[in-house]
Amino acid sequence: MKITWLGHSGFRIEIGDQCLLVDPWLTNPMFPADERSNAIAGATAVLVSHGHGDHISDAPGIAKDRGIPLVGKYDLTTWVEARDGCKTIGFNNGGTIKLGDVNVTMVAASHSSSFSGEQGPIYLGAENGYMIEHAGRTIYFSGDTDVMADMGVFNDLHAPEIGILSAGGHFTMDMKRAAYAARKFFNFQTIIPCHYRTFPLLEQSADALKAGVAPGVRVIEPQVMQPIVL
Repeated sequence: MKITWLGHSGFRIEIGDQCLLVDPWLTNPMFPADERSNAIAGATAVLVSHGHGDHISDAPGIAKDRGIPLVGKYDLTTWVEARDGCKTIGFNNGGTIKLGDVNVTMVAASHSSSFSGEQGPIYLGAENGYMIEHAGRTIYFSGDTDVMADMGVFNDLHAPEIGILSAGGHFTMDMKRAAYAARKFFNFQTIIPCHYRTFPLLEQSADALKAGVAPGVRVIEPQVMQPIVL
C-alpha cells in the first residue's frame, strides 16, 4: 500500500483496488496548489471524518470533479448531497462498507462536528474515524480525537498495524497523548502523525511521540506529497 500526506489531516491512501482521499483539505497552507491534479488523480472515493472546514471544505468539490462518492457520517453526507449535488455514501459508527475490495469501518472519535453557516454552526452528526482493511492489513485513521478507552475495543476487533493519529494538540491529542494511546491500546507496527505543523498553534515535531511509543514501533513523520510505501 502507499500512503501520501496531503498536509494537515489529509491523506491519499492507495490500497487494494482503491485510491482513497481522506479529509483532503487541499487549500491548507502546507499543500502546494500546483500538486492538486496529482493528489486527486485516480481517486475512487473521498472519505471525510467530520464537518469542520479544515477537513471537509474541499471534499465535495473533489468528489464532483472526479465523479466519485463522498463517504462519511449519514447526517453529514445527507447535507452535502443536498447542498453540493455530489453522490454520497452515508453510514454510521460500527458500520462497514465495501469500496471495491477494501472494507471501511466507521469508528467513534471524541471531538465535535459542525460547519460554519450564515446563521451560525451547522451541526453534522458526530465525529468519527475509520478502519481501512484489505487482505488482512488494516489502517486506523483516528480522525480528530482525544484518547478514548474505546480504542481498546477497536484494537480487539480490528488489530490495525498502521495508525494515522491526530497528534497536534490544542484541538486533538498532542504527541504525548497520542503516544499513550498507541502504547496503551494498540499494537501498531507503524504510526504516522497528522493534524500538526499546519499552524504555529499546533505541535511542530513528533519527537514526543517517538519517545513515548513502545520499543520497535516505527514513527514516520510524513512529508507532503512524498509517498510512504508499507
